[in-house]
Amino acid sequence: MAGLRLGPLLRYTDGSCATVWVETDRPCTAEVRCADGARGTARTFRIAGHHYALVQVSGLTPGTATAYEVFLDDTRVWPLPDSRFPPSVIATSPADGDMRIAFGSCRWAAPPAGGKDPVGPDALDTLAARIAADPEGARPDLLLLLGDQVYADEVSDATRAWISGRRSLDRAPGDQVADYEEYSHLYDESWTDPDVRWLLSTVPSCMIFDDHDVIDDWNTSAAWLADMRATDWWNERLLSGLMSYWVYQQLGNMSPDELAADPLYAAVRESDDGTEALRKFAARADTDPASVRWSYRRDFGRVRLLMVDSRAARVLEEDRRTMLDPGEAAWLREQVMDERDSYDHLLIGTSLPWLLPHLVHDVEAWNAAICGGERGARWARQGEKIRRGADLEHWAAFPSSFDALADLIAEAGTGPGAPATVSVLSGDVHHAYVAEPSWPGRAPDARVAQLTCSPVHNSVPLSIRLGFRFGWSAPARALGRRIARHGRCAAPAVGWRKTGGPWFGNQIMTLTLRGRSARLRLEQARTEQDGTPALRTITERELA
Repeated sequence: MAGLRLGPLLRYTDGSCATVWVETDRPCTAEVRCADGARGTARTFRIAGHHYALVQVSGLTPGTATAYEVFLDDTRVWPLPDSRFPPSVIATSPADGDMRIAFGSCRWAAPPAGGKDPVGPDALDTLAARIAADPEGARPDLLLLLGDQVYADEVSDATRAWISGRRSLDRAPGDQVADYEEYSHLYDESWTDPDVRWLLSTVPSCMIFDDHDVIDDWNTSAAWLADMRATDWWNERLLSGLMSYWVYQQLGNMSPDELAADPLYAAVRESDDGTEALRKFAARADTDPASVRWSYRRDFGRVRLLMVDSRAARVLEEDRRTMLDPGEAAWLREQVMDERDSYDHLLIGTSLPWLLPHLVHDVEAWNAAICGGERGARWARQGEKIRRGADLEHWAAFPSSFDALADLIAEAGTGPGAPATVSVLSGDVHHAYVAEPSWPGRAPDARVAQLTCSPVHNSVPLSIRLGFRFGWSAPARALGRRIARHGRCAAPAVGWRKTGGPWFGNQIMTLTLRGRSARLRLEQARTEQDGTPALRTITERELA
């Protein structure tokens, strides 16, 4: 009898259909049966000895929520026996409905129940507990996970012990993951957490990778990539990371129409074993990144979400260094400007913040200039060492891309048909803040904000707290200007100021969008006096 290994994850939803992702322990037919009679079935496909299905459910009624069950070969496997959680539901929204979108990034897997958590309560676990306690109350309509869903280079003690049971840790990559099987173990560890498992089964999610989904500072520079490719372990690590990302995350980001048109998905489903087809795809994504697009668009009534790949789409050569390759940049512009008057809110999800503390921005711009040879070869060599050591690889480290995004946002937010808000949603930097830009000589009609929320569940060392607090200060801004002058850096196309934060802790942000209004709330997971975790509101404000 087939068993449910992982999932279900409720992924894509719209007014009438949904996709539900599962991993099973053997080949079978997976079926989703809804209480209102809607259902869908899919045969599993095989990757590297694992079995998966993405079940498409159609015939749902807009504006309703219906409980569902999962069957494998006609045997019910979800809800789990004796589950303490309410039934999982598929909720659909009318075309003009309100949206409540929760987002964050950077989640270490929480320890098993009863284990000591060295970094405090998990914001996703705590969100799940709140929803489960009041299933009829307010809940997110969408969960955006903005990178570092798993940590391939910073594994738990339990995973380290598991890895040591299958290979020696004395050879590189040591206690980091090495292959697809070890990646699948990371997802097992993260997504079998009972609270998160239930949360992902009942709240639709969109995901995008960041560096730790593969390795810290992934694609920092051309020199970094050359050094990695010279090792005897990197190729398998990267291919396995991209393969597992496609299976565990990217498939669920795609709409039914996109799935139907995707040749890789067809090849994987139609073969007895899709491993080789997926491996060839991952190899092409590595050698010819511009041939593969990980970015995607979702429209929710009058809310447009663009999830932008700010890792694999980079051009790394110093003389033409950009965050997005030309095709990706053209795609982003096309999606922003397409029927611009059809949306009231534009959300740009990018794992790396566009607007950073001013000192950090100026240091990254300076570093980009000296690595490009602005101060000669000796400075360029030192600059590469500094770039890697200090993680200088955000949008600011790609100045032309930073300015291009600023120009695109200003154009999108100006004139007839402009949306009410343009929000750049990011994580990565292990603190939360709100920053608002201003353009010399122009004032967009839309309210524009950088909304950064990180981590969901991770450590925030004192050095990070002190560094980022100082980075936003007036003395740091003056210091940054002096550093930028040394690099002969041009002034950025946009100025900005911090209007909220910095806030530190395990946290999650929620955007509530109603008509042309927008409200932001930041909540942190904290342990109450009775020892139970709870989400506490840190700030709440109107954006429009």
